[in-house]
Amino acid sequence: LVYMFDRLGRRDDETPFVVEWFAKQGIEVWSTQEGQQQFENHTDKLLNYIRYWQANGESVKTSMRLKTRMAQLTADGIYHGGATPLGYKAVNLGRVNKKGQPVKDLQIEPGEAEYVKMIFNKTLNEGYGSYRMAEYLNKLGVRTHNGSEFQCNTINRILKNKLYCGYYVAGETTSPKLEHLVIIDENVFDEVQKILKQRSKKNEEKTSI
Repeated sequence: LVYMFDRLGRRDDETPFVVEWFAKQGIEVWSTQEGQQQFENHTDKLLNYIRYWQANGESVKTSMRLKTRMAQLTADGIYHGGATPLGYKAVNLGRVNKKGQPVKDLQIEPGEAEYVKMIFNKTLNEGYGSYRMAEYLNKLGVRTHNGSEFQCNTINRILKNKLYCGYYVAGETTSPKLEHLVIIDENVFDEVQKILKQRSKKNEEKTSI
């Protein structure tokens, strides 16, 4: 039982056949809005396929609209939500959306910003790898925003996040530099990217061996 049938899935090359399989196994498929999906004749099968073909198209269009909107917000240097990275906090600064509802903007969180600087510094100047860095922070009792311990991939995400230089990035779009969000100098950031690239090459070589 689902609200609408497209809640089962939106892949037009997969979901119709899954629904039909349910029916063949004697499992009834119901929607609170559209009733029961049955397969008593060829018309039922055709309508079943068209429904998910249409849902897939809507999904693609929605995705395109979201990407376009994200790119527009990014180009304008406007925060568009999502997980708040270490070193920042989301606060209400009086900005509202088109519906007049308050929306949040990012600000530097001074205490956390020091940990971000330490991560970049130890990576650049003390040869810390992501595993060692995560272990170091965990021993200090530092936690991520969701209360978890740091992992290697958490450290790598931080090191690759250009927001710390004051830039929002969405796909191929980068915002103008936002000085009030700068935690890491661009030269430091660029040097760290070179280190990460070198490590990636070494890991690829080990894998091939």
